[in-house]
Amino acid sequence: MSLANRSHGKCGRKPYGCSWLSPDIMAFWRRNIYFEEERHVKANDQAYNEKFSYTDNHIKTSKYNIFTFLPINLFEQFQRVANAYFFVLLILQLIPDISSLSWFTTIVPLVLVLVITAVKDASDDYFRHKSDQQVNNRQSQVLVRGSLQKEKWMNVRVGDIIKMENNQFVAADILLLSSCEPYGLCYIETAELDGETNLKVRQALTATSDLGEDISKLADFDGEVICEPPNNKLDKFTGALCWRDNKYPLDNDKMLLRGCVLRNTEWCFGMVIFAGLQTKLMQNCGRTTFKRTSIDKLMNTLVLWIFGFLICMGVVLAIGNTIWEQRVGRSFRVYLLWDQPLNNVVFSGFLTFWSYVIILNTVVPISLYVSVEVLRLGHSYFINWDRKMYYAQNDTPAEARTTTLNEELGQVEFIFSDKTGTLTQNIMVFNKCSINGRTYGDVYDEFGQRVEITEKTACVDFSFNPLSDKRFRFHDSSLVEAIKLEEPAVQEFFRLLALCHTVMSEERTEGNLVYQAQSPDEGALVTAARNFGFVFRSRTPETITLYEMGRAITYQLLAILDFNNVRKRMSVIVRNTQGHIKLYTKGADTIIFDRLDSSNEDLMYTTSEHLNEFAGEGLRTLALAYKDLDEDYFEEWIKKLHSARTVIENQEDLLTGLYEEIEQGLKLLGATAVEDKLQDGVPETIACLSLANIKIWVLTGDKLETAMNIGYSCNMLRDDMNEVFIISGDTLLEVQQQLRSAKEHILGLSRVGNGIDVEKTDACFDDSVFEETIIAEYALIFNGHSLAHALLPQLDQLLLDTACMCKTVICCRVTPMQKAQVVELVKRSRRAVTLAIGDGANDVSMIKSAHIGVGISGQEGMQAVLASDYSFAQFRFLQRLLLVHGRWSYFRMCNFLCYFFYKNFAFTLVHFWFGFFCGFSAQTIYDQWFITLFNIVYTSLPVLAVGIFDQDVNEQNSRRYPSLYRPGQLNLLFNKREFFLCTLQGMCTSFLLFFIPYGAFSISVGDDGSHISDQQAFAVTIATSLVIVVSVQIGLITNYWTGVNHFFVWGSLAVYFAILFALHSDGIFGIFPSQFSFIGAARHCLSQKTVWLVILLTTVVCVMPGLAVRFLRADLHPTQTEKVRRLQQASRKQAPQQQNLRRVRRTSSRRSAYAFAHQQGYGELITSGKNMRVTPDPSSPSAGGPQDSPRCLSTGLRKNDITSVSDEGTGGSESRYLSADHPLDKQHTEEGLSD
Repeated sequence: MSLANRSHGKCGRKPYGCSWLSPDIMAFWRRNIYFEEERHVKANDQAYNEKFSYTDNHIKTSKYNIFTFLPINLFEQFQRVANAYFFVLLILQLIPDISSLSWFTTIVPLVLVLVITAVKDASDDYFRHKSDQQVNNRQSQVLVRGSLQKEKWMNVRVGDIIKMENNQFVAADILLLSSCEPYGLCYIETAELDGETNLKVRQALTATSDLGEDISKLADFDGEVICEPPNNKLDKFTGALCWRDNKYPLDNDKMLLRGCVLRNTEWCFGMVIFAGLQTKLMQNCGRTTFKRTSIDKLMNTLVLWIFGFLICMGVVLAIGNTIWEQRVGRSFRVYLLWDQPLNNVVFSGFLTFWSYVIILNTVVPISLYVSVEVLRLGHSYFINWDRKMYYAQNDTPAEARTTTLNEELGQVEFIFSDKTGTLTQNIMVFNKCSINGRTYGDVYDEFGQRVEITEKTACVDFSFNPLSDKRFRFHDSSLVEAIKLEEPAVQEFFRLLALCHTVMSEERTEGNLVYQAQSPDEGALVTAARNFGFVFRSRTPETITLYEMGRAITYQLLAILDFNNVRKRMSVIVRNTQGHIKLYTKGADTIIFDRLDSSNEDLMYTTSEHLNEFAGEGLRTLALAYKDLDEDYFEEWIKKLHSARTVIENQEDLLTGLYEEIEQGLKLLGATAVEDKLQDGVPETIACLSLANIKIWVLTGDKLETAMNIGYSCNMLRDDMNEVFIISGDTLLEVQQQLRSAKEHILGLSRVGNGIDVEKTDACFDDSVFEETIIAEYALIFNGHSLAHALLPQLDQLLLDTACMCKTVICCRVTPMQKAQVVELVKRSRRAVTLAIGDGANDVSMIKSAHIGVGISGQEGMQAVLASDYSFAQFRFLQRLLLVHGRWSYFRMCNFLCYFFYKNFAFTLVHFWFGFFCGFSAQTIYDQWFITLFNIVYTSLPVLAVGIFDQDVNEQNSRRYPSLYRPGQLNLLFNKREFFLCTLQGMCTSFLLFFIPYGAFSISVGDDGSHISDQQAFAVTIATSLVIVVSVQIGLITNYWTGVNHFFVWGSLAVYFAILFALHSDGIFGIFPSQFSFIGAARHCLSQKTVWLVILLTTVVCVMPGLAVRFLRADLHPTQTEKVRRLQQASRKQAPQQQNLRRVRRTSSRRSAYAFAHQQGYGELITSGKNMRVTPDPSSPSAGGPQDSPRCLSTGLRKNDITSVSDEGTGGSESRYLSADHPLDKQHTEEGLSD
């Protein structure tokens, strides 16, 4: 038994959000869980279970408590190199023998930074404590000593029997024992786990379902479960229940996992198997790491470099002091007495070294870090205030939930996106159809030209049908006319849609039908049939009742030939009121066409053309067919079917053969086209981000066909791609072979199977240069089990190399943990900035693993938003977040840092040059107040204005020219080379600032003929030159002038002169004579014309070289940004041109069967009657049905199904446009079904 099981797991994760977990605890737990080979849990026997010390259900996500906050928080803050650096400097400044500066110049900003950070951390942890308490204090009914007692979630233990009620979250991973539904069935929603909103069925063992809600029987239940140890496989569970000398196998269909919600089930009982940290949900919650930008990491490195440079300067000056004291300094002691005679010149050099370390520390002032945090805060507010990222439909603004990652938004190379709810709205709309060779769904004008359908296009009037769904929108009235004319093919088409499905119906009030569909696709098709007069009203295990144009007709349900991923079709066999037996089939067109009667060849070609047209518009398609069955043939076939269902071995193969036998010789009816509604602007956003050289990978829990069709709808997949590789191997060897084949195909090699060493072959391609030279477009598609093999250490590099050569990567059927593993693989191997975006709890681990996590506030709760760094309501806002806010933030931060290092090197290194002329005595050239105020007052606000407001190009051009995003990905604007150049410029400026006044003053005299070269006048001249030079420099690098910029630049200069004259005034001398002894020095110095000429000369000489270099570089080798800025300036002189809009259409011949769930259907469950309960039949509508109807059965699926189709709301289709000016900032009004 693992050590982890002997620790009670008090440090768990927040469920659903999984917001934070101690890395040490998580690592310890993951390391040791391996040793638990199998788990033994006995019901109602805590003494037995406690022997194994299983984790309890307590969750702790907070980091601190009252006693540990101060030491832990200070420890964390001093792990930042800069904080530790300034703390050491503070200690040095407290030593009088070596300090030339007052201690308050360091301690005030240091304490300010520490306090601000501590308050922020304490606030964050307070909310984590509140969240922990909320989750841990949820109530659960636990069976204790023969009675149900309310217990807090944190007190639930492994082996407890708990009762759950409708709409409650499942508290732990439990084995279902019994429920209120027949045969121990219950219905759960797993959106928190896998993002799927359709309900799923779980069924208790027959042996335990008889326990019912009899408390005495449940209290006496003493079964023992022997099962697998805790793991992260959401779709797999292996175990056995030993009870009453019998052993019952257990699988995932018997388990209710933490994070699920009980739906449409009044109550159920279960036995806790895994609790707390060891539940499968917790296993899939990736560890939260402290996210730091690449600039943060670079700044830490640069601080170390600067510190090393500072040490070198200190050593040079200390050596100079030692030499000077030995050769020259002794002569000065006659008239410049020491307080204490110092005879050891080496010790003098030692003290001088530390003195210069203190004086020169401003090369990295602590104000840099304060300023960086202010900039990030400002950039975050710009995101929060952006009205173009506000979604009015549900009143959701964009939100920057962190202030530390803004500039990294301008450096993203990989985007990992969920599909359902992120790219799509998870809303299906019946859009078009083809019936007997004629298409319906388009609208034509009086000249026979197709009309674009918009929100203003008139809808078909369904008032003839009192049971129609008021939300349903269709624009082609000719289909209704065909229905009213009772065209046989049209009626048979909609009859098939009303019969061939596994949808459940509930009638809450008269005529108010609610369809509970296994998938939204099926719901859309059944709803379409309902509106066109073929209303699916109710079903029993043996019958289906329709209202066909107001007449109630009951069909006898003889068999359901269910859908699966191999068959790609579904059939039902029914007997109508005339006694005729018919088989109705719907499925993928390629599958249906292969089974058509030869007489349907012409119709098949016509329908195929229609399907190509539908698929070209991004619609999901299905082919529909039927067959009349002979009574004698059917009786013989059904006997074979019943016989096959009693066989244990090869049952599936026998059933498949029988299905194949009867589904031959079909007659084609037509095809349907359903729109899986993408969110507005998704194709345009993906296209624009691709132009910015951002790779987008889709990681989804949906089936392969679903994901591929969405890929085609988003234009991520196209028919003109050179190749689409589908990796579907079941073994590691097969996956390896498929990946290698794909890779070698891309590179134009043919070395598969030639006996070449795999490692050597892979190594020869391990070069990102290949990615840049690949012109052809490829797509790589994975399914879940193949991806599991590919993520193993043996293949992960091959996977990454192949995927990075492809334009599009789609991973299907992936678990939350696999999503995180893919992200980690790219982070680790590519060293690229990654962004993950999703909307459900199943995306939390991916969001946490990526450098940047974005949450979509969608249909699946707020868990992704709570775990994210940024959140908004629509995927299309991602384009603005990256190309506008992200690029600007990166550009501003880089400009800020380059300028900040430049001005501080220019400011500080003047002391270095002065050291050679002051006997290396650690004398400061500036007065103490100038040193204190330079970074805080004189130069802080102008550079902040540039860092907050500057723009190289405006937002329209930022989106119009996505290639402008490229410098951030290549980290061109601030790197070690740029740092070296800006510090070199600062060093040259400091050299000129010192030696030009020095040379001028050595030969100059004042207006009255007296010398002006006293030390204080020299200091004022250099300080004034410095302030003016850095102000001019900030003006030269400012691209976008605002009133704030002007105010800060001119205001800073005014404040400098005001403070300068005030510090040298008579008044302040009268108040503080010992502190301000240079009366009138500034007034006297700056009244000299020579001084102003020196200042002017110094300013021109300091600024002109850099200005000349910038001019020549922009003229001879302009960057993309400079070219766009020229266009932008030219366009201001011209009238704005009209934007040209064009319809985004894709060309694709891809079609697949869509109106099915992502798993085996419910056909067997329906025909068994296990999920039915007897209810009175609602009375028929006034449109003329029979008054006396037989008692019918309604399903246990009721009002809480997320994918329900009810009568409230409206639905519609929308057009998506792409502008030449990229008007993706427009708000789109959305209507439609809500999940």
